Amino acid sequence: MLKSLINLLYPEMCPGCDGVLPGGGMLLCATCLHDMPYTQHHKITDNETYKRFYGRLPLEHASSLVYFHKEGIVQQLIHQLKYKGRQDVGGFMGQWGALKLKEVDALHDVTDIIPVPLHPKKLKERGYNQVAAFGQALAEGLGAAYTEDVLIRTSYTKTQTKKNLEARAAIIGSAFDVRFNEHHHNRHFLLIDDVVTTGATLESCGRALLIIPGAKLSIVTIAYAHS
Repeated sequence: MLKSLINLLYPEMCPGCDGVLPGGGMLLCATCLHDMPYTQHHKITDNETYKRFYGRLPLEHASSLVYFHKEGIVQQLIHQLKYKGRQDVGGFMGQWGALKLKEVDALHDVTDIIPVPLHPKKLKERGYNQVAAFGQALAEGLGAAYTEDVLIRTSYTKTQTKKNLEARAAIIGSAFDVRFNEHHHNRHFLLIDDVVTTGATLESCGRALLIIPGAKLSIVTIAYAHS
């Protein structure tokens, strides 16, 4: 009775469109689920995300789950995830993504899910890494470890989304490093982030991870944005 009253006074809202959810524990409304711009990258080896890293990183696999369009559902979801504390959005995308990524042969031997790390200053400001819940859900679904202590960010940089690839690469440079031991040798790292645009950040992270002897690298993001 009390729960029904609370739901009546403070109904749960869909993070994709701000509409009232009908109940039943769903995170997104039926309309947003239907209209989500799915990429189907997991079915296409030579997909857009993979092509983004041609000649830049040796990858086993790369893909994104959905397309990022300005003023679209995905932009709203990423905003809720990144700035409004809606980590349940990341968890939802991770659970859904794991079901799709299980179909990818190249990912069957993934050992570690590695999130793009935040600088400690940024982590303190935001309070959480926006891809943590996404990564944890992927790890559970794929039977891999969620590993956040190998890849570290060594420098604090402001948002670079409006800069081109060359400018971003110059700024990001060697902003990442790795801490590893023999336990981390010969492992398949699945590097994750929320949105891939130019790919400069992921490239820098990937280069750091590939320093580890015998390392194999794949990349998965929630969204793909045309740069």
